[in-house]
Amino acid sequence: MIVPMKKISLITLSDKRVETLKKLRKLGALHIEISEGSGEKLCRYQEEIDLLKRALYYIGKNKKAEQKPLDKDGSLKIAAEIDALIEERGKCLSQRAVIMSELDRLSSWGDIDPEQINALSSDGVSLSFYEMPSSEYDLLPDTLKTVRLCKSKSSVRFVLVSRGLDEENLLNPYKLALPKISSAEMRKKISELFERVGEIDTLVSSYVCYSDSIKKAVSVLEKDVEFETYATGMETEELGESSVSISYFKGYIEADRVDKLKEAASENAWGLSVEDPSEEDNVPTKLKNNRFVRLIYPLTDFMGTVPGYFEHDISGLFLGFILIFFGIIFGDGGYGLFITAVASVPIIISLIKKRPIAPAFLLVGLFGLSTVLWGTLTCTWFGLSPTQLPAWLKSLSIPVISNVYADKLWTLPWTKAGVGLTTAQNLQIVCFSLALIQLSLAHIKCALRNKKSLKILGDIGSIFQLIGIYYLVLSLVVNAEVFSFGLVIGGVPVGTVAILLIGLGFVMSFVFSNYEGSIVGAILSSLTNIVSVLLGVVNVFSDIVSYIRLWAVGLAGAAISTTVNELASPFLGNLMLMVVAIVLLIFGHGLNMILNVLSVIVHGIRLNTLEFSSHLDMSWSGHKFKPFEE
Repeated sequence: MIVPMKKISLITLSDKRVETLKKLRKLGALHIEISEGSGEKLCRYQEEIDLLKRALYYIGKNKKAEQKPLDKDGSLKIAAEIDALIEERGKCLSQRAVIMSELDRLSSWGDIDPEQINALSSDGVSLSFYEMPSSEYDLLPDTLKTVRLCKSKSSVRFVLVSRGLDEENLLNPYKLALPKISSAEMRKKISELFERVGEIDTLVSSYVCYSDSIKKAVSVLEKDVEFETYATGMETEELGESSVSISYFKGYIEADRVDKLKEAASENAWGLSVEDPSEEDNVPTKLKNNRFVRLIYPLTDFMGTVPGYFEHDISGLFLGFILIFFGIIFGDGGYGLFITAVASVPIIISLIKKRPIAPAFLLVGLFGLSTVLWGTLTCTWFGLSPTQLPAWLKSLSIPVISNVYADKLWTLPWTKAGVGLTTAQNLQIVCFSLALIQLSLAHIKCALRNKKSLKILGDIGSIFQLIGIYYLVLSLVVNAEVFSFGLVIGGVPVGTVAILLIGLGFVMSFVFSNYEGSIVGAILSSLTNIVSVLLGVVNVFSDIVSYIRLWAVGLAGAAISTTVNELASPFLGNLMLMVVAIVLLIFGHGLNMILNVLSVIVHGIRLNTLEFSSHLDMSWSGHKFKPFEE
């Protein structure tokens, strides 16, 4: 459930802002609606946080390193030292790159020592080095004294022994710029810089023993930033011509903790206003569920999805359906056993060490068990054919959806001879039935919320549409002969009833979905948005059909696992090639499991957060309730 909130406005004297915030932080119950502050202190805190986070990034992680305690100032000092070392490292790498580029430029000339060349110039011998196109070199006048060093098809490298002003103008574009130091010194410098970079890396890594202290310092400073943001972000007003100044802000508090806030306001002479939030308010959301339902929180936190305060809490339904979707998409009981085994290791370790079990491991374990259950029901194990499986395992499956009976045609009492459903079509019906159940639950939740309004009739109409369109999908997608619109069972014209339900449901939704106290107004609102209303019927059809992705993705995964087995099977009969087979099986099935995880994220979660949520009119526009606390 979403915890009920109250909107509050609190007033205090401006010169007591800091004192007020300290007492509110100690109370730890109020979500303060201030997002921006100002001042040099706030900027300094943020700069220090950035410095500490950079230090954490550079020192890396080493859980085995023995930690040394430091206070905040000590952590900042260490972080500054790390920052200076990283800056020096960057300069070393930059210098090394420049020198290596210079060596690369001179590589075709061999080793060059500018001191020796300059020494010859002081003895009266002027030497200059050039490289120019062969065609231009051949046109040089004979008066130039050159010594050709090397010639290629395109260019000539040579030394000019002496030159005059005219010669300089003629050859200057091709002159080699001499380096400041010799090639040997450059290589030595590169080696020294490389060694220094290694020393810096070792030194920076040695600071990992302070990582816990630095993390604590970050937490302390983040609290300081929060406090300073609230202190400097309060609205302030002067009372008339007096020197009295007041500060105030808005916030939210859980409804059952309002009395404690009122008591604190009375003791400290704060002005306090408490009211119910409206839909225009940006109310934070706090969820409160039992331990089992809370297992879904690691997944929703990973996605960053939070229902709005005035939306539905679907945590329980989300958990239930994602477990079903996960099992169908993975589909293989063997994969489920592997997932369960992997999740069991940290769970068992936590139990042995008597530590709380992380909800994420329990959730993964449930995903594994769900996959084992679906694999058992469909007789799908590591991509093996049913003929390769023991009889007792096949007997656990449900015949109509089991791979054991994949080639069987399932006839129904109302079908004629030779007409029936295949196992694949039965699986499609399962997927569409899940769609009907989940989307109907969405409208039932909406109906319960609107039970005191005629708007509930619009929700009932949506359920009628779902049932009718469900039969339409079975006819158009699964089997038109089995689910024909002329079908009559026990005197009930099923196809006709389905069409009537679609029509009746549309009318009820058209008239009452936008009801706000006036039926005429609701009809006019629907007429205004007639295109969206008509498209809504199409969307219901597409939403139900969308659930076939569960069967399709599961089928693709099964095909991949079967293909991997077929590729590896020729190597299994040869002892020498057994290793190749094992590697192929591990790689192939491992890759398939990774693809299945992505499929769960793309398809399984989508059905909850898009198709299901759209029928609940949910936009996941909420943000978490974060009380101001120590």
